[in-house]
Amino acid sequence: MLKRWEENPMLKPKIEKVVVNISVGKSGEPLEKAVKVLKDLTGQNPCKRKAKQTIRNFGIRKGEPIACIVTLRKQRAMEFLKKVLPVVDNKLSKNCFDKYGNFSFGIKEHIEIPGVKYDPEIGIFGMDVCVSLSRPGYRVKKRRREKAKIGSKHLLTPKETMILVKDSLGIEIV
Repeated sequence: MLKRWEENPMLKPKIEKVVVNISVGKSGEPLEKAVKVLKDLTGQNPCKRKAKQTIRNFGIRKGEPIACIVTLRKQRAMEFLKKVLPVVDNKLSKNCFDKYGNFSFGIKEHIEIPGVKYDPEIGIFGMDVCVSLSRPGYRVKKRRREKAKIGSKHLLTPKETMILVKDSLGIEIV
């Protein structure tokens, strides 16, 4: 597989983006603390996400901000992944990968990340990390003008993603 990627650079996948999500379930002070945690970890301003529907049992109203999210691209994405992957012992399950070649994992406590110290005023938050991968040429599918389909041979597979992740990030697949 690696040899094919060297011969044809259009086949070599790359990390397109990393999305980090902290879902608090409440608005107000807890959400502001989560925003501060995400800003400290990533160096970017998080975007707040609103509830899609009302759930009375949980005290959530439609349109109320309940989560914050950050999208990292290029070098910032790689730096964040290298900082966060030791929390999961550089191991990912095969179940973390979807059929399109993307993968996700969760972190139970943000204080497990190296270099982050516990602050009793802020508390402890868990987060979801979703990594999207693509090949050169995927823009054809997403562009506004003259969209086109991508051939089935050019789509990413989970196997190729696992090889790339093992090679570039040093992750062990369990």
